[in-house]
Amino acid sequence: MNSRLLTVVLSVAVLLTASVFLTSFTTNIKLPDNHQGYEPVQPIAYSHRLHAGELGLECLHCHYGAERSRTAGIPATNVCMNCHKFVTAPWVNVKAESDRAEKEKRAPRQIVSAELRKVYDAFGLNSELKPDPAKSPTPIAWTKVNNLPSFVYFNHSAHVSAGVECQTCHGAVETMERVRQVPDLSMGWCVNCHRDANKNGVNGKSVKASLDCVTCHH
Repeated sequence: MNSRLLTVVLSVAVLLTASVFLTSFTTNIKLPDNHQGYEPVQPIAYSHRLHAGELGLECLHCHYGAERSRTAGIPATNVCMNCHKFVTAPWVNVKAESDRAEKEKRAPRQIVSAELRKVYDAFGLNSELKPDPAKSPTPIAWTKVNNLPSFVYFNHSAHVSAGVECQTCHGAVETMERVRQVPDLSMGWCVNCHRDANKNGVNGKSVKASLDCVTCHH
C-alpha cells in the first residue's frame, strides 16, 4: 500500500470515528434553558398517577389558577386538606388496621401515612391532627418542573379558554408517579404548535394562535 492510499484510508477512518463520536455526544447535549426530562424529587411524594389517573381528579381541581390567570399555580396546603382532613392513609392500610382491630376486638387506630404526615406538619397539626400552638403553618417547598426563560410570557388562561388540553404541554401527567418535563418547551416547539392550531384547530374548534413575536416576548 503506497503512502497516498494509506493517507486516504486513515483519513476516512478518522472521519468515521469522529462522526460516530460526535453523533453519540451531541444527542445528549441540550441548549441552555432546555430542561426536557427534568424530574426532580419533591418534598412530598405526590402521585399524579393516583390522583389524576386512578381517582380521576381534574387538573383544574387543584390548579384552578390556570383557568383565570397567567399561572396555574401550585395549590396551597389547605387545598390538600379539603380531602386529606378525612383521608389520612391509603385505603389498603386503613382496611388492614380495621381488620386487625376487629380480630383483636378493639377500636381501630387512626392510620397516617408518612407522606401525609408531612402535609399535616406543614399545616401545623399535631399527632392527633389538631392545630398545634407550637407549630406555625409553613408552605411546602415544591420544586417547579416546567420552567420557561424569564423573557418568555406565557398565559395559562388563554390556552385553557382556547380548549388546549393540559397534556399538550405537560404530557400525560395522569400516568406519572413523579412529574417530569415532557416537551422541550423551546420557541420552535411553541411556534409549531401555534401553526398546527391555526391549520387544524383545537379540539374541532377554529382558533387564531398568534405568531407575532411580541405575543410571547414583551
